[in-house]
Amino acid sequence: MRRARIIVAMGTRPEAIKLAPVVAALRARPGLDVRLIVTGQHRGLIDGVLAHFDLRAHVDLDLMRPGQSAGDLTARAMLALGPLLAREAPQLIVVQGDTGSALAAALAGFHANVPVAHIEAGLRTGDLASPFPEEGNRRLIAQIAALHFAPTAHARAALHREGVAASTIHVTGNTGIDALLAVDARVRHNPRAPGLPDLPADKPLVLVTTHRRENQGAPLMRILDGIERIARHEDCAIVLPVHPNPAVGPVVRSRLGHVAGVHLVEPLAYDAFVWALRRAALVLTDSGGIQEEAPALGTPTLVLRDTTERPEAIRAGVALLVGIDPVRIAGTARALLRDPEILAHMSRPLRLHGKGDAAPRIAARIAAHLGNRPAPDEHAAA
Repeated sequence: MRRARIIVAMGTRPEAIKLAPVVAALRARPGLDVRLIVTGQHRGLIDGVLAHFDLRAHVDLDLMRPGQSAGDLTARAMLALGPLLAREAPQLIVVQGDTGSALAAALAGFHANVPVAHIEAGLRTGDLASPFPEEGNRRLIAQIAALHFAPTAHARAALHREGVAASTIHVTGNTGIDALLAVDARVRHNPRAPGLPDLPADKPLVLVTTHRRENQGAPLMRILDGIERIARHEDCAIVLPVHPNPAVGPVVRSRLGHVAGVHLVEPLAYDAFVWALRRAALVLTDSGGIQEEAPALGTPTLVLRDTTERPEAIRAGVALLVGIDPVRIAGTARALLRDPEILAHMSRPLRLHGKGDAAPRIAARIAAHLGNRPAPDEHAAA
């Protein structure tokens, strides 16, 4: 009997982290032929994650080009994926999130009449410009996907409002939490992590990540001004892994490279990042995924954006939306670092986006969709 062929498409580091547990769960099920397709959208960043999770691409399109635009990457990915889908003839294509690679793979699948399964479906800010172009990408994917795997009930409700059929939506939790908890269990007791400098044990660690497209340019300078204000007025160790994007890296190094207390480091391997995230007293980020990961580890979070598609942590009181105003960024960080009681309250570990079992839930639902196997109990979902 011919196994049902599934293509899992990815192109960026976050996609690889979140899809690694899914690939493993799908491959553990009999009757499925799982093939991993990598676009290479984040060439240098994704390779380390693939190696970490022992993943090998069936096809690597290697599409990354210096200075490429989001539209250019999406167009070239669609052109490359069309003939590949015709050759592979899959019964399903799995995409994750809201990247150009995810949109291109979903559109290529749609045009090839291949059903699309969308993991991390239903995240919405309601503002097409924030985050850009991710908000538009995920809305477009929702219109053509056959299966929608929403991480939370809030995400499911957003899909309902857009008219997505309820029978196609499944609340599973987020597979990023699967990856996070698995890695954290391995590294949490390590005395230190590779890629991090020797940090003073008597100073709180503040972890910062910033790279979003809509924050590049003047907004990024305002964020960095806020980081410098924290460094100059608080006795803490600030660690900032510098994103390789040429619109980010040189600006960060020029602005903060000589500020005492700020440690600029190369992008951390995922296990080192998880180690640092657990130990941080506070994380400042414009990332989406870290808004899920930090609460799961009990790390208070300041979100360097004006909108968020992940309001669960804000509502739970373990994250604050502070935007990009440098005075507000610095003032909020200083207030938290100087108030142990509030910081402790925000340090409660909360599994707001899953219990670490999203990938097997998704794999079971996909198997049921392809082979009429019994579906898992939806009421037990995260």
